Amino acid sequence: MHLGRTTLSKFLIQQLNGIEGATDLGALLVDVAAAVKAISAMTAKGALGGYLGELGSKNIQGETQQKLDVLANDVMIRSCEWGGLVAGMASEELEEPYPVPVEYSRGRYLLVFDPLDGSSNTDVNVSVGTIFSVLRHDQSQPPAANDFLQPGRVQVAAGYAIYGPATMLVVTVGKGTHGFTLDREIGNFILTHPNLQIPIDTSEFAINTSNARFWEPPVHRYVTECQAGKTGDRERDFNMRWIASMVAEVHRILMRGGVFMYPRDTKDLGKPGRLRLLYEANPISFLIEQAGGRATTGQQRLLDVIPESLHQRVPLILGSYNEVARIERYHAEHANGVDRPYTSPLFNERSMFRPEARL
Repeated sequence: MHLGRTTLSKFLIQQLNGIEGATDLGALLVDVAAAVKAISAMTAKGALGGYLGELGSKNIQGETQQKLDVLANDVMIRSCEWGGLVAGMASEELEEPYPVPVEYSRGRYLLVFDPLDGSSNTDVNVSVGTIFSVLRHDQSQPPAANDFLQPGRVQVAAGYAIYGPATMLVVTVGKGTHGFTLDREIGNFILTHPNLQIPIDTSEFAINTSNARFWEPPVHRYVTECQAGKTGDRERDFNMRWIASMVAEVHRILMRGGVFMYPRDTKDLGKPGRLRLLYEANPISFLIEQAGGRATTGQQRLLDVIPESLHQRVPLILGSYNEVARIERYHAEHANGVDRPYTSPLFNERSMFRPEARL
């Protein structure tokens, strides 16, 4: 379908018309897009640019940093710190918020981001991405860490970039979810996927089954039903996918539907979830809801979670509306003691011992 040549800048002018602070918000998103172009160029060069491999240090989460983690983080900061649009920034790679240098004026927004989601996949050439969220900061004083602790429902913009065969930028300002593709010949992001809509039903789910022994019963119940396919309660077959790059998982769901699950588990009792609330779960959930999907912790709407710390982790289940609603129902039934207990197929009755088999 021919969509004309609607650039990101033109689209933002149209989308933000009548919104308070529209000019600054649009300019900030253009700065983010500039950073994305630079990160895209680095990921595309890979080993040719000397960008691959571990840096030899760890971030605040205790994760080994890849060279591209730190480079992408620096690119995002340098792209957005100088324009008088942000009051401060927070990143997965930084323990504390990044203050705008004194030589630059402060703006009315806060930017939080994961500079390179799925970076452990760069050495094997799997798609990775950048995730970001924009929050308001209508105060005269510089932001402290507590100023970033805003629930996802008050985000003014969010998005992600995916560095795959093509580089795409997917954005929302609260008026739907829209996809842009980088035209490398002219250096512009062009609107190619307007008004993305996630099908409300799906037969595809994504989860890391190596953690199955740590899952809570509602997740066991759901996955077991999907695995049973036509022979089980769902009466249809499901496909399973797992890329280990959330941006890639979410992009697939936005394009064709599905469910992504990184649920609460018992693998590490000190971590109620694996994904970071502020700069991973919140922006992605905003995009998903704006595309007609649903996002939950299993216990509550993800965007209603009140942040308690900058690098807080949460469980996350998102995707096609009806399937996510079903998983939420399973959690509620389990909490109320009315669900059917999960039983491993290893311990089901063998057919020769069932009463009907002996007749």
